[in-house]
Parts: sequence; structure tokens; C-alpha cells
Amino acid sequence: MPKANSGEQRNWFSGTSRVADLPPCGGDARQGRGGCERDDLSEQDLERVLTVTRPATNFSKAEQFEALPGGATTTLAAPDRKAFSQFSANLPFEDEQNFKLGKALFEKLWVSSPSSTLASDGLGPLYNARACESCHPRDGRGRPPEGATDATSMFYRLARAPRDDAERRVIASYEALNFSDPVYGAQLQDSAVPGLAAEGRVRIAYTEEPVTLAGGETISLRKPQYSVGDLGYGAMDPTTTLSPRVASPMIGMGLIEAIHEADILARADPDDRDGDGISGRPALVRERKTGGVTLGRFGWKAQNPTVRQQTADAFAIDLGLSTPDLDLSHGDCTAAQQDCLKLPTGVQPRLGAVEAPAPVLDLVAFYSSNLAVPARRRASFPETLKGKRLFYEAGCAACHTPKFVTRRDAPHKEQAFQLIWPYSDFLLHDMGEGLADGQQVGVATGREWRTPPLWGIGLRRTVSGHSFLLHDGRARNLAEAILWHGGEAEKARNAFAAMLKDDRKALIRFLESL
Repeated sequence: MPKANSGEQRNWFSGTSRVADLPPCGGDARQGRGGCERDDLSEQDLERVLTVTRPATNFSKAEQFEALPGGATTTLAAPDRKAFSQFSANLPFEDEQNFKLGKALFEKLWVSSPSSTLASDGLGPLYNARACESCHPRDGRGRPPEGATDATSMFYRLARAPRDDAERRVIASYEALNFSDPVYGAQLQDSAVPGLAAEGRVRIAYTEEPVTLAGGETISLRKPQYSVGDLGYGAMDPTTTLSPRVASPMIGMGLIEAIHEADILARADPDDRDGDGISGRPALVRERKTGGVTLGRFGWKAQNPTVRQQTADAFAIDLGLSTPDLDLSHGDCTAAQQDCLKLPTGVQPRLGAVEAPAPVLDLVAFYSSNLAVPARRRASFPETLKGKRLFYEAGCAACHTPKFVTRRDAPHKEQAFQLIWPYSDFLLHDMGEGLADGQQVGVATGREWRTPPLWGIGLRRTVSGHSFLLHDGRARNLAEAILWHGGEAEKARNAFAAMLKDDRKALIRFLESL
């Protein structure tokens, strides 16, 4: 099998990692693409993978299988409001029941303790939502509060930087992602059970900043200013940073987890050895279940390595429910919130030691892993193909990697050896000061974000009922989202701004087809 290009290489993983046996990757491996070794393929399969995942060069027609972004898992259901809620097309019949049970639990409204509905209590005491569905409406994208809408699908992460060498060592050894607020914890909860004060409210003030594009067209970008109102437990630590986040779409998560680590690491180029201005870094995190250091893939800063860990975190922090993987029966309550800690939990000894026992976590994780990516629309239309060419020429594909082939040995055979089109490299990139939140999350700095997948982005309004984009929903459309790109993406952003109006329209049409 081919190796990474010769020269000084970077070894990403410690000996405790479940992928520690991978060869060193990164550095100038970016020049070779696929320079890290995959251990799941025969020589013949490897050649097939390298061939099929090469960047497009012919934009006169759609690529083979391009209309099936999730491979054989792609759903061909109607592109309507339920487009993100379909199970994988190749899911065995015997697994459909587990998917439907997981869906019911995903949509379930939890209640505070004590309650007559013993299998449904345990909410909070502090929380952001009563159901997973509340943050991910129809398994889609969250939104910032606008007008009369609430902030259910948007929240603030709370954290500060390490203060001394000891704390810096904790971060460097992947034992913690950062340090939460001593009173308000890791996340601002704007809801609470009866008799308890909520922590506070998200407040956003926008100012409009006009941007003039080639040809004289003007687009206004709204710049947010964030603050907290109605603090329920006194002042927040002055060093605590607010990182606003909207919930991400749920589709394709199992396929993302099935991408081989080597294919992601091969694209990392932290020192920009090839001089293209793109220096993606892998988000290394500790997997809670195994204790090993591995590759983060999920969340705005790629802070979670698996769908299951992402799910357990959401149960604990967003809903205040304990699971076998994260036993926090009082959710994000801190030692400074004694009234919260004194409230009863929803633990039922006859059901187990946690509020959401293993069957609940297993089923919700299964559901989340098997939400199918919808089929492409208009992939072969001339304007779409023109926009695709412009997408490549502008340099967008340098981070929004179009395609991968998943692991041959993926745990779920339906997701194994699939050609998928997520349009992400799943690496961390410096996106410039305009998008910076100033909050470190593990190895991710306050200016770095994971490249978000683009599949399904054209159906965001249909599914979620809005068109807001980026980590905090500040962009009201795709053009605004592109123009907010800075840092490593500034060259691509400027290329878009310099295009003729019809070319910009074509590029947007391409994105809308995804």
C-alpha cells in the first residue's frame, strides 16, 4: 500500500489510542492525498478507492453515483419536510424496529421528577430542551431566536482558557476539553424544573455590515453581539467565554463515523507544507468509553469521536439525563447550585442506575447513526455543473472534500465500503477573526472550527423551516455564509466575491443541489 510522502512526519496518536497502529500522517502527506495507510483494504480495493475519490476534472457531466451522496444508504424519499427523517435505504428489515423505537425516544418529551410517568422523568433540573427533537426539528438544523421564537435550538457553551501549567497539561493530555464556569457549568441552561430558577437567557444584538461584490452587487452581513440576560445565580466568571451554537443536522452521522481515520488524517497539513494556505488539523480527543485518544468528528469543534458519545453528552448537558456512558443525574448543575443538587433525580432502581438506561442510549444512538442522506437534485443540470466547476476553481473543495469511501470493516455492514459525498474533510481550520468565538475546545483554538458537511444543505429551508447557516445562525443564506469565511478560507471567499453575478448564482445553485 502507498505510504505518506517521505520527509518529516507527524505522529498524531499516543500509544493509548485505538488507532495507534496507523502510520504517521499529516505534514507533507497532504501533497499525496491518501498518504496514510488504510488497513481495511486489499491492494485491488485500495486502487479502486484512490481512483473513485480523485477530485473531479470533467465538469461537463455529473460523476458516476454523484446523485447518491450516501451510497447505498441514500434515501430516495420525496425531498419534503421529512427528508432528513428517513432510515438508510439498505437498512435490513429486522433493524427497522430499532430505528423506529429510537425515533420515538428521540422525540420523547421528558418530565421533571418525581412523576407518575416513571420511565419518563429525570429532566434537568436545569436543561435546554425536553426532547432531542426540540433542538433538531425534523432531524434538521437549529436556529437563533428570531422575533417571537425561543432559543431552544441555540445555546451558549461556557468555558475559560487554562490558567496555569497544570491546567495546560490537563488539556494537552486530552483529559479535559476546557474549564467550565464555576457557577454556570459547561452550558447556559435557559430552562429549569418548577421551583428552580433558570440560569439565564441568550441575548443577541445584530449590526448590519454591507459588502460590495464584483459588478456592484451589495450584500449585508449581520454581525452578532452576544450577552446573557436574567442571570439566575449571580455573576458569571469574568474569564468565561460565550460560544453560541445552533444544533446541526442529523443526517449521515453513521457514515461519517465509518470513514477510515487514515483518509481524514491524510488531508491534515498543520504547517501548510504545500503552501496553499490551508492547514487543517485533526481534532484529537479522548474517547470516554475506551479511554483512548482518537479522532474527533462530531460537533462544531469536532469534540466528540463517536455518535454514541455525542448522544450521551446531549442527554446529560442539554436534557439533564444520566446514561451509562455519562452518569450526571443532575445534568450540568455545579457545586455552587446547591438548590439544584438537592432536587430529586429520575433514577428508578428497578430500571437501572441511571435515568436513561442502556436500551434508551443504544436506541437513540442507533437512530442517529442511521438517518439517511437524501438523494441529490439537479446534479446533471448545466447550471449545477457550472457551479460545481466554480466551487473547485475557487478552492472550496480544499476543505469541503467532496467524497470518501467508508471502511470495508465498518461495524454496520450497511455503511461499509460506500462511496459517500459529505463535502467535508472533518478537520479543524482557522476561519478568521470574524467567526472566532474565543473559546478553546480541546486542541481547537478560539478561531478554529470543524469543516461542516454540506450534504443536504439545499433542503435546509424545506426541512427546518429557515435558511440560517454557520455555527450561530448569523448567515441568512448561502451567499452570506460564504462571505463570512476568513482565515484559511479567505482566498476562496474572495474568489466568490470577485465572480460575475451569474457565476455566483451558479455556485449557489450547485450548493442548493446538495
